[in-house]
Amino acid sequence: MMRSPHAFSAVVRRRDGSLVVRERPMVDVRRGARAWPIVRGMVALVEALKLGSQALRFSAEIFEKDLAEEDKQQAAAKAKAASSTSLLSALALPIIQLMTAEPELPAQAPADEPKGKSLMGMLSIAFAIGLFVALPQAFAAGASSLFKLNLDVRSPLFQLLTASAKLTILVGYMLLIRRLPEIYRVFQYHGAEHKSIFTYESGVELTVENARTRTTLHPRCGTTFIVMVALVSIFVFSALGPFLPQLGLGKLADNVLFFLLKLPFLPLVAAITFELQRLLAKYCSTGPLSVLLWPGFLVQKITTIEPDDQQLEVALSALLVTLRVEKGEAVVRETDAAFPSYAALAEPA
Repeated sequence: MMRSPHAFSAVVRRRDGSLVVRERPMVDVRRGARAWPIVRGMVALVEALKLGSQALRFSAEIFEKDLAEEDKQQAAAKAKAASSTSLLSALALPIIQLMTAEPELPAQAPADEPKGKSLMGMLSIAFAIGLFVALPQAFAAGASSLFKLNLDVRSPLFQLLTASAKLTILVGYMLLIRRLPEIYRVFQYHGAEHKSIFTYESGVELTVENARTRTTLHPRCGTTFIVMVALVSIFVFSALGPFLPQLGLGKLADNVLFFLLKLPFLPLVAAITFELQRLLAKYCSTGPLSVLLWPGFLVQKITTIEPDDQQLEVALSALLVTLRVEKGEAVVRETDAAFPSYAALAEPA
């Protein structure tokens, strides 16, 4: 998947080796209130989820077509083998969409999701909030009680403990889902996307040979974004702590109240992180200050896996299609297009 101010494209390789391209026009809305700092970060979070959902759904559609063309008995066996991990994979989708996206402001919201997909999306978002917001806070409260630290939920130390638990859960969760075959391949394509982008940013020709030598670690990666969200939340929720009312109902009530107070501020945390990451990626990618990006790079080693040449071709195809539209060399195709190979797709339009 690749996107630019005026184009969005997703490319999937079919079992026969051909490449299927889906394109969508994007209208540049980076003006007015939606281009304001903080606001653009909130918009980017929503758009990243929607575009990621579109790309993953497109991939699933092509996979289903390939299965339908296989022997029915073989297809049934594969579907049965995949069913054991399908729920975990589905619940992980919003997290995967953010981890494998660059938190840049795209231009236009894609079409609304079908109701069934929207319901699954809401369930998976609730799962993510429970896993990465409620559970870390419960862990911090439990650790405070177990070790008799008597930490107030409003204190910065409590927030530091919560963020540490959040990062531990996040890393553990990513290591777990990385073991799922379908997610492992997603992470390989994630690495291919980064290599392709670095190839373009280096100003060299978009070939597999040039992309193969590039790094899979990128400062604008969604994985770095998520890691930074955990760190920024320490400061944001520590600042909110003094405003939490004292109800005199005990620590449990304070924890529940603070959890509910966090929810409407999650977009704000994401927006602040978006602006901070833009600054770090622009000014700290090299030199001594690059150390500020290392936590994200370390976690990216989990979510970006070295791709093979065929996967690099898919990522380069998506980038090439998007760049042609962005440079005015081609127009967005209204229907899906198929190419027998990357060489055929790379031929001048």
